[in-house]
Amino acid sequence: MSKYIAAIDQGTTSTRCILLDHVGNVCYSAKKEHHQIFPQPGWVEHDPVEIWHCTQCVIQEVLEKGNIKKGEICAVGITNQRETTVIWDRFTGQPYYNAIVWQDTRTKQICDELSQDGGQDRFRSITGLPLATYFSGPKIKWLLDNIPNLHHAINQGNVLVGNIDSWLIWWLTGGPKNGLHVTDGTNASRTILMDLESLSWKDEILKALNIPSNILPSIIPSSDPHLYGITSSSGPFNEMIPICGDLGDQQAALVGQNCFNPGDAKNTYGTGCFMLLNTGQKVIQSKKGLLTTLGYKFHGQPTVYALEGSIAITGALVQWLRDNLGIISTSAEIESLALTVDDNGGIYFVPAFSGLFAPYWRSDARGVIIGLTRYINKGHLARAVLEATAYQTREVLEAMEADSGVQLTSLKVDGGMVNNQILMQFQSDILGVKVISPKITETTALGAAYAAGLAVGFWGSLDELRSNWQLNQTWEPMMEQVQRQRLYKQWLKAVERTFNWVEE
Repeated sequence: MSKYIAAIDQGTTSTRCILLDHVGNVCYSAKKEHHQIFPQPGWVEHDPVEIWHCTQCVIQEVLEKGNIKKGEICAVGITNQRETTVIWDRFTGQPYYNAIVWQDTRTKQICDELSQDGGQDRFRSITGLPLATYFSGPKIKWLLDNIPNLHHAINQGNVLVGNIDSWLIWWLTGGPKNGLHVTDGTNASRTILMDLESLSWKDEILKALNIPSNILPSIIPSSDPHLYGITSSSGPFNEMIPICGDLGDQQAALVGQNCFNPGDAKNTYGTGCFMLLNTGQKVIQSKKGLLTTLGYKFHGQPTVYALEGSIAITGALVQWLRDNLGIISTSAEIESLALTVDDNGGIYFVPAFSGLFAPYWRSDARGVIIGLTRYINKGHLARAVLEATAYQTREVLEAMEADSGVQLTSLKVDGGMVNNQILMQFQSDILGVKVISPKITETTALGAAYAAGLAVGFWGSLDELRSNWQLNQTWEPMMEQVQRQRLYKQWLKAVERTFNWVEE
């Protein structure tokens, strides 16, 4: 009898495999980090072969930890870092180039050239997205323009391209031996190539970017019992299990947090920070710098859309403090370091390492630390690093409220940084609303599992999923309104100082 749903969560810094039971508990899990490759300033890459190797390792580790027998896993769900782009040979499985990561800014010139005809919002009415280095489409164009002899390989029918979900599903279903080349609408909606209404690739945009449609994956629902295929019996699961769910990581967290009603919102604190608001069956075009994106599409159900505020650098800033400056030796140490001071000492850290995402979309911006005096020590720097995440979240929340007309009274939160009490209290303080975390914090994996489990009847309804959600902790605002506004005003001044740093 089937006991578990398996979720593969392929993130920016690591890959995890998690087995969840019927009430959404994490029964067994394994995690493996992969290397971050920085060939030059602004460029960020991953090795796709290493990611596939990590995926196999964590699957095998979980099977061994749980002594899992054949038939005990009902289905597999995939969730992944979005926009990160892989191009590979369908007959050998070898990548033609490293994966270009969502944070990478090398496509700025491509975006600028495309913007000359119609501006940055040239394709927004179709895709919900501005032209920006963040998205997969310009990355695909860069690969096609820069890999030698690639067009000959395309003409031979050798080339496949996709986000990380497509890469993993292709390998899990057989790879060079008839692996399926598919993606779901949440991932496709992050390419700037998909029509949000029809959920299909838009020929007009493909032509503008000179991308042939035959190298792209087929777009299918996020949860479907039939279309994703079966794991290969010779693969890491060692048996044939249906893959029934696929969601980009932030949409997976939306599902994992049970944000199924219009007006429900969640914020995920990871490498970056991503706030999504369920807008139901309405495609709401943002006037405040947010993204209009697909929330999820379940088999036989109407399409659900969302507004998203994407922040590039949050948890990655803590990693930068650890890895680049050596001020802390583990990410968890930032909280104890921040506790050595009472406040930020007057400094602000705007981490525009790869430009600014929502609500600005300024690829010319670069990071600043401002307000430095001789008084400042590493404790103040640690606190400013944490506060940067909260300030950026407020900017996104204000844009979301303006676009949607919905006044949020609370914010559901998840992700690794939710364990940081200083950050969560300051987040509540600077927003002026309560912040709520669930008991099961693996919401990204949970969402992928829910998508797969719904498809095969492991869970029977959304109401059954709602019954799994349990409160862990609530943070209430304690800051006076005058202080809240004063601090935020200073933050906005600091953000302005990042503009126009990169010049042509």
